[in-house]
Amino acid sequence: MPALTHDGLPGLDLQPRTGSSITDQFHAFDSAHPWVYRALEQLVAQRLAAGANRVGMKALFEALRWRHPHGVKGLNNNYTALYARRLLAQHPEWVPVIETRRRHSP
Repeated sequence: MPALTHDGLPGLDLQPRTGSSITDQFHAFDSAHPWVYRALEQLVAQRLAAGANRVGMKALFEALRWRHPHGVKGLNNNYTALYARRLLAQHPEWVPVIETRRRHSP
């Protein structure tokens, strides 16, 4: 039986990215895909308008993947906290509904 590999599968790049932090990767992705932030912002607003008391970023990422199955290549779950912090910086009124944790890296 042949060995299974992850080569070429989106989101399963097992090669280490030397010299590139998650924050650097996030900024590169965000610059290349500015619509993702706007879509997340819209999803939060929609959920709050519908009466939500809490909004989970990972659930929003999955909603984006569901709505745009061919348009979010590279949307890494490692970016959820960074998008959450960016949303909260722009919308401080959302602090009570989007939970963040203390960062371990600068």
